Amino acid sequence: MFSKIMQLLKGGLHKLGLYSDIKKLSDHKNVSMDENFYTQIDKWKALYSGYLADHHEYMDFNIEKGKHRKTRHTLGMPKVVTEEIATLIYNEKVQISISEKEKETSDVNEFIQQVLKANKFNTKFPELLEKMFALGGAVLKPYVDEQGIKLQFVTADAFIPISYSATGEIDEGVFITEQVKGQYRYTHLEWYIKDEDGVYAIEHDLYRTDKNKEDELGIKVELQELYPEMQFDVWRFPGVTRPMFVYLKPNIANNIDFSSPLGISLYANAMDTMKAIDIAFDSFIREFRLGKKRIMVPRQALRTVVDPETGEFKRYFDASDEVYQGYDAGPGNEKIEDMSVELRVDEHISAVNALLNLFAMQTGFSAGSFSFDGQSVKTATEVVSENSKTFRTKQSHEVVIEDALKHLIHVIVEMEKVFGDRDFTTSDYEITV
Repeated sequence: MFSKIMQLLKGGLHKLGLYSDIKKLSDHKNVSMDENFYTQIDKWKALYSGYLADHHEYMDFNIEKGKHRKTRHTLGMPKVVTEEIATLIYNEKVQISISEKEKETSDVNEFIQQVLKANKFNTKFPELLEKMFALGGAVLKPYVDEQGIKLQFVTADAFIPISYSATGEIDEGVFITEQVKGQYRYTHLEWYIKDEDGVYAIEHDLYRTDKNKEDELGIKVELQELYPEMQFDVWRFPGVTRPMFVYLKPNIANNIDFSSPLGISLYANAMDTMKAIDIAFDSFIREFRLGKKRIMVPRQALRTVVDPETGEFKRYFDASDEVYQGYDAGPGNEKIEDMSVELRVDEHISAVNALLNLFAMQTGFSAGSFSFDGQSVKTATEVVSENSKTFRTKQSHEVVIEDALKHLIHVIVEMEKVFGDRDFTTSDYEITV
């Protein structure tokens, strides 16, 4: 997706209504985005989804098939670790409240609670947090429709920053949405930008191509072709003083692209360890498959004989039972042998647990947080009650997430002032998370 947008920008095909032609992305203010960084996001997303070819595919050789490609089993640690940290940070104990000066009850608080409840925030935000830790970032995008203020939960792979401040706060960006309708694939670009007067605006572009051409944006078409209810391609919002979206990311330094305002995945620096975990886990499963009980039986004993009383054909051993394997025995060597091998269960468990401890360290968890021997992961109460590495990591991420939540509330209040019926004074309330 990023490659398509880069192709669009570098080719000078797109004209911002508020800017001159963009020949390349780096010409737009102070941004210099690396396309390779979005390749990393694609890898993080694939691992979170459970399959990355370079990670899970390998070449194997056996007598029957020769050299062939196989898929290894996986413990799915990207999903496990992101779900665990998201649950520790945002759970049923989280409370968001707003108090107003010299008021016993807050109108702002009542309004915000209504908006959050209407958007099922306590259900959807933990899911977004999990994906944020997986992909390195996420965006909360409030918007207004006939029912009021709505929230859209956007993952990092569907957002590209355009400009950001010296403090790293993203001021402008483009949101990307793909939709297939009939024989066409549509790519909808929402540009959240500021004009020369400092007024925030949203510009919509729509591109159409054949649904089978996933690597092409195609031609620019009228927005109403897909969204007939939308009357304008550009919307300006005088009175809005801050970006109408909130970008949040893990509180981890980006050591992949030093100049980027984007975040990195929680497991970005543990890729080799996750692969080693899956190799060990795959070997553990293969140990049971290859080490199953086998009894070697002379082929003579597998032949059918006639029961003299009933006349039916019978075998000494059940030929469909995979435990019994036939072999050609010479005269005098007709004996049944048990060829079972001892399974290396403890060795595999120790190996996987050692790798899990290394993985825990690399992702900010205490040693023993993840276990392959059936022990449960520590509860949130246990984590909070001790000065563990997990607890310190949890507090570190909570700092940036709390700021993002406060930013979101300010944006919602400001949007209500501009588009709604209420007139809140931003200096009259205080947010507590």
